[in-house]
Amino acid sequence: MWTPDRFLGPWTLALELSRAMIDAQAVVAMRLGGMAGFWAVSSGETTRMITEKPRALFKAQWAMQKALLEGQPPDAILRAGLKPIRKKVGQNARRLAARGPKLP
Repeated sequence: MWTPDRFLGPWTLALELSRAMIDAQAVVAMRLGGMAGFWAVSSGETTRMITEKPRALFKAQWAMQKALLEGQPPDAILRAGLKPIRKKVGQNARRLAARGPKLP
């Protein structure tokens, strides 16, 4: 049986993955700019970038295991794992972008 989600599922998943990759690269660029003194970041940004990863990965792994045990299809399992990572990366991108570059 044809359903829009079944047909568009892989395409929307690819768009979600692309958005996460773009946001992640932006966060890396802004954090590196902060370390170099070009971007306004908080004093604890370096520690934050290290401590937030295990939590986000744990949440992603937990969501993927839950989806797998529920018998979800592969794209739904990946989407479940991507959701907490996208949320964190999106929050970081918005927060860092709002701070802006360091102007003399």
